[in-house]
Amino acid sequence: MSTPLTLTFLGTGTSQGIPVIGSQHPVCLSSNQKDRRLRVSVLLQWGAHNVVVDCGPDFRQQMLRAEVRHLDALLLTHEHNDHMAGLDDVRPYNFMQKKSLPMFGLARTLKAVKERFAYVFALQDKYPGAPSIDAIVIKPGQSFDCFGKSVLPIEAHHGSMPIIGFRIDNMAYMTDVKTMAQKSRELLMNLDVLVLSALRIEDHPTHLNLEQALALISQLKPKRTYLTHVSHLMGFHDEVSSQLPDGVFLAYDNLQIHTT
Repeated sequence: MSTPLTLTFLGTGTSQGIPVIGSQHPVCLSSNQKDRRLRVSVLLQWGAHNVVVDCGPDFRQQMLRAEVRHLDALLLTHEHNDHMAGLDDVRPYNFMQKKSLPMFGLARTLKAVKERFAYVFALQDKYPGAPSIDAIVIKPGQSFDCFGKSVLPIEAHHGSMPIIGFRIDNMAYMTDVKTMAQKSRELLMNLDVLVLSALRIEDHPTHLNLEQALALISQLKPKRTYLTHVSHLMGFHDEVSSQLPDGVFLAYDNLQIHTT
């Protein structure tokens, strides 16, 4: 029997987070905690293992809030700032666990991370307080083992940029999606849980809007879908949630779901 999987939404916001700095938009002024969104990330837990997908600028705050006392691996969907800018803050886990942290991503993504954080991957005269990370290249469609779970990277496109999401057991996490080839859709059919990005109501050049996300969900037919990477322009959490189809939910920070 497969080890049950728990998914915690560490952040469900877009690249600016909600509230947006300086914004007077009503959603940014909302007192509802479900309208306050850190940059997008999830914590996956099974057995004694903790794995985080993406490591944005709110990573430190997210780890403290979720009381994540040890971390086993990072999975990266792509190299945009809101998905990898918090990488330096893995240092406490290095210090506590006394070992390097494995980080899985596309070759292009890892190349960009190494350029951005050159001091982390220095081969000579490395600063002794820098993070210790083992960058491991993965490819779309090729499963890899992650502490006893088979993880399948699934390709999508974020505008023109190829990115990946991840399927584990009968759950998949797909953020920053705009388009997806049929072969990727076939790998996401009839899931128990699908996490899918939906940026806002209006169209966007590199992200699914709500209408497009719902159309894709109707094709994939998951039992439950949670929408993430949500902008303040989507509207108030409670109002949007009340208008969603059965089985589709607007995710929010700290929401925890379980799969078997």
